Amino acid sequence: MSDERENLTYEIFGRAIRELAQSVADDGFEPDIVLSIARGGVFVAGGLAYALGCKNIHLVNVEFYTGVGETLDMPVMLAPVPNAIDFSDKKVLIADDVADTGRTLKLVHDFCQDHVAEVRSAVIYEKPQSLVKCEYVWKKTDRWINFPWSVLPPVVRREGEVLDA
Repeated sequence: MSDERENLTYEIFGRAIRELAQSVADDGFEPDIVLSIARGGVFVAGGLAYALGCKNIHLVNVEFYTGVGETLDMPVMLAPVPNAIDFSDKKVLIADDVADTGRTLKLVHDFCQDHVAEVRSAVIYEKPQSLVKCEYVWKKTDRWINFPWSVLPPVVRREGEVLDA
């Protein structure tokens, strides 16, 4: 992996989502459900759902990355796990920010596979080593990605701040 980084800004993210949605639409795929892989996929799923006119969004929490370049041995779905029956005979678009190893996407894809009419994946970025080759990719890269929602540390309450009641 290159030491150089991809720097995605909110402005570029907006353009990326529209272009990604356009590729889904141009392909003729009309999802019944956009399934977000939390956390990074939440932003992608929301943007795609609006752009594609899909009002049915589900969320699956998957833990895999524990730090920069640090992962669990295997990705794990966290509670509450969606009920697969909600996906029966539906066309599902799985949305995430990046297909890095592809292990998270594979876990979610395999979870859906036996229950849905069709499942496809859309990501902003796909890396060459990804196990899953997504149907819809905005950009391929081998770089580490700085996403606008994850480059800054979490906010904390400043000492002495008084909240209005």
